[in-house]
Amino acid sequence: MAETMREFRLAAHPRGRALEDGDFSLVEVPRPAPGPGEVLLKLRWLAFEPAQKGWMENFGDYVAPMAIGDVMRGIGLGEVIESRNPALPVGTLLTGMTGWREYVVTDGEGYDAVEPALPPTAMLSLLGLTGLTAWVGLFRVGKPVTGDTVLVSGAAGATGSIVGQLARIAGCRTIGIAGGEAKCRWLTEEAGFDVALDYKAGDLKAQLRAAAPGGVHVAYDNVGGPTLDAMLGVIAHGARVVICGGISRYETGGKPTGPGNYFNLVMRRATMGGFIVFDHAADYPDIRRRLTALALAGSLRWQVDEQTGFENAPATLRRLFEGANFGKQVLRIS
Repeated sequence: MAETMREFRLAAHPRGRALEDGDFSLVEVPRPAPGPGEVLLKLRWLAFEPAQKGWMENFGDYVAPMAIGDVMRGIGLGEVIESRNPALPVGTLLTGMTGWREYVVTDGEGYDAVEPALPPTAMLSLLGLTGLTAWVGLFRVGKPVTGDTVLVSGAAGATGSIVGQLARIAGCRTIGIAGGEAKCRWLTEEAGFDVALDYKAGDLKAQLRAAAPGGVHVAYDNVGGPTLDAMLGVIAHGARVVICGGISRYETGGKPTGPGNYFNLVMRRATMGGFIVFDHAADYPDIRRRLTALALAGSLRWQVDEQTGFENAPATLRRLFEGANFGKQVLRIS
């Protein structure tokens, strides 16, 4: 009898509502076998991004649309357990767009080897999409200079926490917005932010005015909605506003709410820019080398929020939208 494996498939497009268990179907299928030049990966971890809900909704055109019945799209880290490719021997750890499945066959194209000097999950966090996104958004769009004040929303998240630390390393004053005392304390005591503001404490606009009386030069937004509106209220002359994420939009039909303070861009002679990290793939190796060097020097700290059990993949994705995760959300496949 052929060996089998489990995989999650898309069962519904969750537009304008929260994720539900019924959006996914868990099925058992034959386990694939590698052909000439290929390897069989056994998945060890899955990584989770807020963008995955947008992929399920077919929001945006920077990735191919998902159809009902498709394997759920996602990035994983796997170990080669069978190889017909001498360049990828058994035991090699690779990361790539594996999808939510327990095994995957690949020839290695589009996959990256794990950085041996750091824990394997660093390739899903600091050196994965989150770290790459932080670097590209901050330095390609935000363009901070020494002495700038950099404001980050979603600052205790996997991307936001790296943005603030990179800004600090670049000689900037850093202000982070996060939810809850524990996250704010980690930002200042561990990640080195100068100020952490708890949006759950109320009156975020007043908190921002007190924290940045001279305005902010780079506003890096991961949230959107009222948070972005409040951030636009404190931009300085010539500020650069980086639109990275909009997690607040995922429960509102996928259509972002325009900020009421947008005209402050005119009054402050500021600019607002968005980006897609995939457009900068040619820069990934160099960015990863730089991030690795900073991590090994002790200049960067990152958190990994690890859940366990392949069957818990849908619940693990929902944690991102419930504010339950602390750092990069990953799932160890037991």
